[in-house]
Amino acid sequence: MKQPAPWKIILSYVWITLGSAVYALGFCWCYEPNQIGFGGITGIGQIVNHFLPLIPIGVVVIILNVPLFLFGWKLLGGHLLVSSLYAMAISSLFIDLIDAVYTFQPMEPILGCIFGGVLMGGSLGVVFLCGATTGGTDLGARLLKLKLAWLPIGKLVMVIDLAVIVAVAVAFRNLSSALYGLVSLYISTLVMDGVIYGLDNARVAYIISDRHQDIARAITQDMDRGVTILHGEGAWSGAEKQVLLVAFKQRQIVTLKRMVQDIDPAAFLIVCEAHEVLGDGFRSYKQNDL
Repeated sequence: MKQPAPWKIILSYVWITLGSAVYALGFCWCYEPNQIGFGGITGIGQIVNHFLPLIPIGVVVIILNVPLFLFGWKLLGGHLLVSSLYAMAISSLFIDLIDAVYTFQPMEPILGCIFGGVLMGGSLGVVFLCGATTGGTDLGARLLKLKLAWLPIGKLVMVIDLAVIVAVAVAFRNLSSALYGLVSLYISTLVMDGVIYGLDNARVAYIISDRHQDIARAITQDMDRGVTILHGEGAWSGAEKQVLLVAFKQRQIVTLKRMVQDIDPAAFLIVCEAHEVLGDGFRSYKQNDL
């Protein structure tokens, strides 16, 4: 397998560092001062720090991650584990550093949920895209992804984190902590999956027209998109129909609709969202893809 260029490796670690810094900021600013339930090993670190304030949360995270990293070494390979070890260590360091430098004041819990969810989900999405995790349940979700490849990574993280959020609420003796944590977890899941899967911004169109050849020619020449012709039949009329199938970028949707309208105002056009499009003109499949 061809090794990535050194500058690409350096760039990915720069993004991992930035993502880890935002992750730590979201935790220290939105979760910790408001006692909002947080999932994963960081949530367990919250519990330990609550009862033993002298033990920093970041230290707990590092200690509890060791057996998980040892378990994942054979399954995920060296590159992912090394980058994840770096992300886990640097995010834990940032958490303890921010706590030592500045103490954030509590805010309206619902604001902490919203902004914390956005910061956490966005930062984790960036870290995942760079081929790393922050350890803990993020790494656990990455391991489960090997067996449950059809599930979005954000949903896996959400399922694993639920139990820890409940434990945090019990430790703080505050049901609201768990409820706010669930809201924030849902937001972070949406943002994470949006960052990981939403960047494709791809659509699929089905076009039924008597002038399908003219439309297909215009799409291939003017939009530089491939077209597949499907053979169909009208259920009521029994007439043979040619259906055009085309995948395109979101930014091209206006061009496509205007083009079809100009060529055949009577054309039937269906546009659907595409979760992922792999192939020429779009992204390529990679081993251990999310």
